[in-house]
Amino acid sequence: MGGQDRPTIKTVAARAGVGRTTVSRVINGSELVSDAAREAVLSAITELGYVPNSVARGLVTRRTNSIALVIPESESRLGAEPYFSAVIRGVSAALRDTRTQLQLVLVRDREERDQLTGHVAERRVDGVLLVSVHERDPLPGILENLGLPTVLAGRRSPEESLSHACSDNREGGRTAGRHLLARGRRAVATIAGPLDMDVSRSRLQGWRDAMAQAGVAPDERRVAVADFTEEGGAAAMRSLLERSPDLDAVFAASDVMAAGALLELRRQGRRVPEDVAVVGFDDSFIARYAYPSLTSVRQPVEEIGATIARILLAEIADPDAERQRLTLPTELIVRDSS
Repeated sequence: MGGQDRPTIKTVAARAGVGRTTVSRVINGSELVSDAAREAVLSAITELGYVPNSVARGLVTRRTNSIALVIPESESRLGAEPYFSAVIRGVSAALRDTRTQLQLVLVRDREERDQLTGHVAERRVDGVLLVSVHERDPLPGILENLGLPTVLAGRRSPEESLSHACSDNREGGRTAGRHLLARGRRAVATIAGPLDMDVSRSRLQGWRDAMAQAGVAPDERRVAVADFTEEGGAAAMRSLLERSPDLDAVFAASDVMAAGALLELRRQGRRVPEDVAVVGFDDSFIARYAYPSLTSVRQPVEEIGATIARILLAEIADPDAERQRLTLPTELIVRDSS
């Protein structure tokens, strides 16, 4: 987009159906604006990708000493998924000796996304940590357009432009597949997470790598896609057993989905590991307390949280700092389920 095509206060005002003075007041955090007008302006800023000069100046000259940890998921997923609490612990640990306050923000729909954009436009936070990244989520691009330091736990794709830290998910999936094959299993299935997430695609590709390296012919009947929930894991396990009743092992791309798979195997009278071996991913407390205890690929989630917090603080201090892209190693923890 050429400079002459960039949106201005005038084009934002036209899109929002308000005057330029109203747009200026919203950008500058004035209280002299109705809620309806403020919402219209923030929506227009989001849609047009408008970056107010005052935002860029404010990021340099004004500090709130607070950052937002943004999780685009529901409260139920936040409570049921140990991954999120581990990230929060890591972030909090990295901020402990700083003057930075942490705001936890759930973004579940467009209204809440616009509200977050308003916080950014009004400079209520110095930067954003974004967790649970989906490939087509507009939020990372919006934050990048607004010029706010933003760091991701995970990535949208291997070509991610924003700073991020993630586990070596492909190698983790590869390790899980190799382990099951080394145990003599030959009909190895997998339960993948949502395929609009790089984390899911990478773990699935790792499983495919392991099968290919062992000379196991690809069989799509042994691939099921779920949603990182226990219910989704159980439904995927049920589908796999219907499509491939001879399967003797399954790699689930999260411990939560593995827990659902264990429940479904028990319902169908399949013994673990005698009939079906199971491996999860995360090495959360679920793996330790499952029955039987769950073999799982450990990822350093708290370290990821601490790492993204440190990267963000560095980018807030120096907006021109080179962006960082870090991949942290995984490790297989073997327990009774395999």
